[in-house]
Amino acid sequence: MYDKIKFIPAGDRSIVMEFGNSISPEINARIRNMVAAIDEYESLGIEEIIPTYRSILIIYDPLTIDYNSIIEKLKEIESNLDNIDEGEIRIVELPTIYGGEYGPDIEFVAEHNGLTIDEVIEIHSSTDYLLYMLGFTPGFGYLGGMSEKIETPRLQVPRTKIPAGSTGIAGKQTGIYPIDSPGGWQLIGRTPVKLYNPMAEPPVLLNAGDYIRFIPIEEKEYLEILDLVNAGEYEVNIVKRGDSHGND
Repeated sequence: MYDKIKFIPAGDRSIVMEFGNSISPEINARIRNMVAAIDEYESLGIEEIIPTYRSILIIYDPLTIDYNSIIEKLKEIESNLDNIDEGEIRIVELPTIYGGEYGPDIEFVAEHNGLTIDEVIEIHSSTDYLLYMLGFTPGFGYLGGMSEKIETPRLQVPRTKIPAGSTGIAGKQTGIYPIDSPGGWQLIGRTPVKLYNPMAEPPVLLNAGDYIRFIPIEEKEYLEILDLVNAGEYEVNIVKRGDSHGND
């Protein structure tokens, strides 16, 4: 984390607040607190806030507030972050079936790392993953904390269509495809839970700052949960905890 935040112009109505040059839970917690603090100021003229791994893009109305004034206000808000209670975090449990037609690349992940399939499943499902940011497609979460024991390179040729709910590995990262989409991640499993539903409120299940816990299930349970999800009757299990640092 930088000793002093960097403010970088991004066009004529945007500013990047850069908190550091690495991916870490501490930097991400600072970013989440800053976003929450900015949301408390309705008169700043800010139109959109986009958090990332180590920075925030702030889009503002230059007719409401000028560049220098918004910088000074953001510095003032940031200086008071230590007084903000981070509150409880959410651990979202996602039932996941591994291997077979649901995770066609799990054998490659195992062979690449000199492991058995069962070992890949155990390692992948034994960590609570911090959701650093959302992007790529609606509801796609970038997760941190995956064990280096199952790191695997992306596919050389991406697939043109990956089913929604597919869980994959790409390099040092793991993630879940919230909608049917192209992609190049090594697929190891699938959750029946909908991460994005445009008819729901809110439409995106996960938020930056959540922790994701993968719960291994068999096909029978997967199909039962899928039926409940499609009927709108499935309730995702969310554990709430006061500790804001999790296992990452």
